[in-house]
Amino acid sequence: MERSLFRKFLTSVAAIAAVSLVSLTAACSSTPANEAQDGPVEIRFSWWGNEGRAQLTTKAIAEFEAANPDIKVKPEYGDISGYFDKLATQVAANDAPDVITMGGAYPAEYANRGALLDLSKVSGALDLSAMDPGALENGQVQGTQYGVSTGANALAIVVNPAVFAAAGVPLPDDSTWDWDDFAQTAADITAKSPKGTYGTATVLTHDSLDAFARQRGESLYTQDGQLGLGVDTVQDYFDYSLKLSESGAAPNASETVEKLNVSTEQTLMGMGQAGMMLTWSNSLSALSKASGADLKLLKLPGETPTAGIWLQSSQFYTISARSKHTDAAAKLVDFLVNNESAAKIIQSDRGVPSNSGMRTAIQDLLTPQGKVEAEYIDQIGKMDFAPTYIGPTGSTAVSEITARMNTDVLFKRLSPGKAAEQWISESNAAIGK
Repeated sequence: MERSLFRKFLTSVAAIAAVSLVSLTAACSSTPANEAQDGPVEIRFSWWGNEGRAQLTTKAIAEFEAANPDIKVKPEYGDISGYFDKLATQVAANDAPDVITMGGAYPAEYANRGALLDLSKVSGALDLSAMDPGALENGQVQGTQYGVSTGANALAIVVNPAVFAAAGVPLPDDSTWDWDDFAQTAADITAKSPKGTYGTATVLTHDSLDAFARQRGESLYTQDGQLGLGVDTVQDYFDYSLKLSESGAAPNASETVEKLNVSTEQTLMGMGQAGMMLTWSNSLSALSKASGADLKLLKLPGETPTAGIWLQSSQFYTISARSKHTDAAAKLVDFLVNNESAAKIIQSDRGVPSNSGMRTAIQDLLTPQGKVEAEYIDQIGKMDFAPTYIGPTGSTAVSEITARMNTDVLFKRLSPGKAAEQWISESNAAIGK
């Protein structure tokens, strides 16, 4: 889910409750066929992101409409903070956009509730033969293709070398550093920087909980849809998050919560007031533009001896099962992932393209930051890491549970131990275990 640092934080229990209504309506009727009509058909296309992404996507849509004059595309976009709540309401009301951008566990969540189209039904309009096999698998739910990867993404530490230099703190060696090194480096930057500038822009996130577990030989979920990590790992995660806040390495609890739903430009990294930020690799370009700084990417701390990182689809294009224009919707998705003109516009904004031909097409066009993102993904792709498993139905609520428990720990309403026990209990309940 791309994104900003808190993309998986920004989910809602309301989304799950609302989407559950879809299965009731889907049970009563089959997927509608494309409707014939005079003149161009209109399809709706939803995504989240900042104004820069909106401008790029609008340009790509214009290219698509020029190549397909019988199809008009109505864009629907907004900030990530309200995106999935709005989508849940639309889906429950049978008013979903035709092409829906999703991330994280949402494709499985919606597919399992009958809200998404089996893309084999539009294979005549959507060619997935040039997609990387791993990217294709990321968009499958129990072997059925429901999503098309927009591009590859990976967790990273974004660093601002200028903040390090101003504080007189050397850049870490990301081939050897561990989480203690990260905490000490962040604390040193805060101590040696002007008030309001921090070593790390945030405490830990739901995404980093997964990496934290994988470095210990565990995982957030198992292949059969169970929780794959123990209470000790969750407690250590909350302990560490609290340590970052209490030491001043990261902002205090109040400022951390204030920054949960802000735009890229309003993050501490985007404002040039952080030395490091744990986020997704494709955030580099937007953060660099916002900060006006030459930002870099480092691997996560603690990646030796066991890697916790993985390659993930930045986002997915999906098609509503209730769309009346599935062929037109499929043509738009096909254009976005297979057409060179679209690739040259979007470049790496939604991750490094999962179509090798599109990667070649944009190679010479990438900004310096875009090239750094592509090089980082190439580096991660050569690493030996454990397989990843898409979250089971209900797992989109788990990220909200993580955010809530983490907030309670930061404000000292719960101890890390109690928060870990409650996290295990609530997360098991969310996924029906």
